[in-house]
Amino acid sequence: MIRPARSEELPVLSAVIGASITALCRADHRDDPERIRPWVASNSPKALASILNDADQRLFVAEPEGIVAVGAIDWRHQPDGEGRIRLLFAAPEVQGKGCGRALLAALEEELRAVGRVEARLTATNTALGFYRRQGWQMDDRGGGGGWLLGHPLHKRLI
Repeated sequence: MIRPARSEELPVLSAVIGASITALCRADHRDDPERIRPWVASNSPKALASILNDADQRLFVAEPEGIVAVGAIDWRHQPDGEGRIRLLFAAPEVQGKGCGRALLAALEEELRAVGRVEARLTATNTALGFYRRQGWQMDDRGGGGGWLLGHPLHKRLI
């Protein structure tokens, strides 16, 4: 089941994201604590609360049996008709079981529901193949992360 996140769940969401980053994103952080620490910290309960409390952003969870994936979208400061997948992380134990794919589809649908026709995101090395399999294309507009390099992608939503 995909549903909006609730404020009392923020510590659990942060823990799911931290576990995903630490265990699954080794191609990006190479087990370097100086790369892992700021990445995990940027997804603290306080940081996630800022998403939850912003009218131009949405935070969702996938919970077939407990929260196993977290995703967020925003459309603030985006060009007209565009939205952004801000984050999408799945717990290590559900990798490859369809939870991330279902959550991504729900995030794309929510962007369509708020009138967005194009979506953008920055994929990690770890997630690049996943997004490409879901129909996302390389984006020549640039992008990337702060402490990690990323791959800018886009997808037409209509």
